[in-house]
Amino acid sequence: MATGIKDKVAILGMGCSRFGERWDAGTPALLAEAFEEALTDAGIERSQIDAAWFGSCMDAVNIGNSAIPASMALRLDGIPVSRVENMCATGTEALRGAVYAVASGAADIALAVGAEKLKDTGYGGLPPPFKGTFNDMWMPLGSAPAGFAQLAAGYRSRHGISKEDLKRAIAHVSWKSHENGVLSPKAHIRKRVSIEQILAAPMIADPLGLFDCCGVSDGAAAAIVTTPEIARAMGRRDMVTVKAIQLAIGSGVETATTQWDGSYVRTTREAAKRAYAEAGITDPRKQLSLMEVHDCFSITELVTMEDLFVSPEGRAVHDVLDGFYDRTGGGVPCQVDGGLKCFGHPIGASGLRMAYEVYNQLLGRAGERQLANPSIGLTHNLGGVPYLGIAAISVLGLHS
Repeated sequence: MATGIKDKVAILGMGCSRFGERWDAGTPALLAEAFEEALTDAGIERSQIDAAWFGSCMDAVNIGNSAIPASMALRLDGIPVSRVENMCATGTEALRGAVYAVASGAADIALAVGAEKLKDTGYGGLPPPFKGTFNDMWMPLGSAPAGFAQLAAGYRSRHGISKEDLKRAIAHVSWKSHENGVLSPKAHIRKRVSIEQILAAPMIADPLGLFDCCGVSDGAAAAIVTTPEIARAMGRRDMVTVKAIQLAIGSGVETATTQWDGSYVRTTREAAKRAYAEAGITDPRKQLSLMEVHDCFSITELVTMEDLFVSPEGRAVHDVLDGFYDRTGGGVPCQVDGGLKCFGHPIGASGLRMAYEVYNQLLGRAGERQLANPSIGLTHNLGGVPYLGIAAISVLGLHS
């Protein structure tokens, strides 16, 4: 019987590029920016890396959808490098590959790296028949804002919440992220906005206004992982280990039955149950110190609080408005670095960027954003749309 990977893998080092409209740097330069920081943090030479996983979804630099761009950019000579893609969970998928390699004993030290030059594609999130000047993109799922606006309608209907109360709650979600993003030097958007500005912003897909939607950015992030034994032998005392990584992918059940009412994301719930069991978490509301979740739209973050079983059914609106997820004074701070709202969503990098924030918080390195004594953090990615997609969850914690 599978026993999971809890505490079998330690993070030796992490790195993250500056996110934004990076017209100054191509994908190789972004990869190098994140990798060099991770390498320095890990205190190793690149020749010590046994294998690598490269996450990229839409990037035009891909050569036949291979890992060659990463191996060339980072001079990973002669080792296995695999390119992975799993929609918006691509960064976490790269981390999963590296972690599983170490946990299985196939590698002593492994690299996960993800990058995306999303601005170069011309992609804007709305449903044109193509995504820009490079590659055609078939959009069978419609526009992302429209798909997640339907989640808001389903949630309101199920829980009897007024449109006004829901709009105030998702405005608070957006406000919170922008307050936090001001303190993140690597974020794309670092500007405070008021609740009034958020509520008065142009509507994109009711009830989602401009500030309720994440932006389009370029960026990269990286993680170097090993075993706790190797990390100790290298002199590491404060150590972050992987408590769980779980992935759940939809089979289309939601579209083929009448059992799903459109108010939640089933794959997130499935992945969360397995992640908590693997990590030994029985009460996430009390045991989690912080979360970085897939806030592609503000309603998504709100609903995710229930899908992760942190807020009770129908109570996320109240928890949000009560400040339970705020960085200051909150019970479980969420999007401490500003989240997708402030970093944007360069797809291959996002999951690793989330892990980068949790890792730095756990080690007390988050500067002005630093929380008091965090011990365990969660990341969550959601790919596709609520009724047909992917959920990926990682749980990271201090090693006792």
